[in-house]
Amino acid sequence: MIVMLSLLSSSTSSSLLSLSRKLCLQTFTRTFSRSSSSTTMAINLQSHAFAGNSLRSKTPKPEDPRSPITALETLKTQLLDANPHHQLSSPSFKVLPFLKGRPLAASGAGPGDSSPNWHLGWISLADCKGYLANSGVELSGDSMVYLGSWPEEDVVYWAIDVSGEGGLVPEFGSKQLCFVELRTLMVATDWANARAMGELAVAGHARALLEWHSVSRFCGHCGEKTVPMEAGRRKQCSNELCKTRIYPRVDPVVIMLVIDRENDRALLSRQSRFVPRMWSCLAGFIEPGESLEEAVRRETWEETGIEVGEVIYHSSQPWPVGPSSIPCQLMVGFHAYAKSLEINVDKEELEDAQWHSREDVKKALTFAEYKKAQETAAVRVEQMCKGVEKGQNLAADFNVESGELTPMFIPGPFAIAHHLISSWVYQDAINGLQAHSKEPSGSLSNL
Repeated sequence: MIVMLSLLSSSTSSSLLSLSRKLCLQTFTRTFSRSSSSTTMAINLQSHAFAGNSLRSKTPKPEDPRSPITALETLKTQLLDANPHHQLSSPSFKVLPFLKGRPLAASGAGPGDSSPNWHLGWISLADCKGYLANSGVELSGDSMVYLGSWPEEDVVYWAIDVSGEGGLVPEFGSKQLCFVELRTLMVATDWANARAMGELAVAGHARALLEWHSVSRFCGHCGEKTVPMEAGRRKQCSNELCKTRIYPRVDPVVIMLVIDRENDRALLSRQSRFVPRMWSCLAGFIEPGESLEEAVRRETWEETGIEVGEVIYHSSQPWPVGPSSIPCQLMVGFHAYAKSLEINVDKEELEDAQWHSREDVKKALTFAEYKKAQETAAVRVEQMCKGVEKGQNLAADFNVESGELTPMFIPGPFAIAHHLISSWVYQDAINGLQAHSKEPSGSLSNL
């Protein structure tokens, strides 16, 4: 970030310095004003959705009983013990089952929650072993993936893929637990609730690891089967002559808000898979041998014919809700400044791309009722966990304000695109907030 800032022109760098400091901390404060008769909603995020997973913030040292290898040996010992009452050794274990990429979840208002909210459906190791035994499956340590532990707890958390065990669905359903799409949980998460945001990050990390295990069953060098190592944190080829080490893959994607030279308009695009009236930022995968900045310029040019000059880093976000063939995308966000204005849309990539004024984008932020969509999704999760299936288009609830549909809306606060756009729209307000905060100016070295 310091290097990139030093490359800016003097006229630009001073105005962006305070904004960059704010964004480096990943603390986003936005106020969206609705009509005069309605309330004001503030969105405060300490980190992006799926980031800030405190379970994996520090890996315990090998001698710690909660470390991956030591905990796995304890887990295997407990699995061999036929008497669940003997499983009282330290640490204890909790397991999060996944079914076809969907984590087990429950619904209900927690402490301080005024409306329905979801939480992960952790079960004990003994219960997990019992559920699988009822389906004729013997649980093994190799089927478990280590997620981590919290320093203040003597508990180790694991994930397991039970996609082949359809009989578990009614068994969990009888306890008002259900497997829910991670995207649904993402929308249902109250971004002001630190606990809920933390659980979403854990679920995203677990899904990414399990999906990676699913797509890396064979060695890419010799074709032999791979086996999990280090409690599922990596894999290794089973061929004694090969033994290639395989680590979880991360798929970097650049996502950029392209801004005109006057800083008055932003380039937003639509894909055919988008719900009606939704517009978002351009994005694309990074190619081998390409820098992040080069990828921003190439993707923008290929998809819209716009030439980009200056590229400014904004923030990044893990994105584990893509297709299972791409286990874990990392969205790397930028503000990019256009050198040309004429749009030439690649119709194979995009449905449309247009310049939008700051005022029009601000209106899209103003009228998109993200909180209403969150509450609607939370109710849906509650219904699913109670066994009530009810078809509902959650996206429609993003755009309704007093019965009036808005011309456009952008992705909600769970997406980095939202923050790329809103930080540009409210750039003046953020700079004003920074000026009042009386933070020391000049160096970013202490961030």
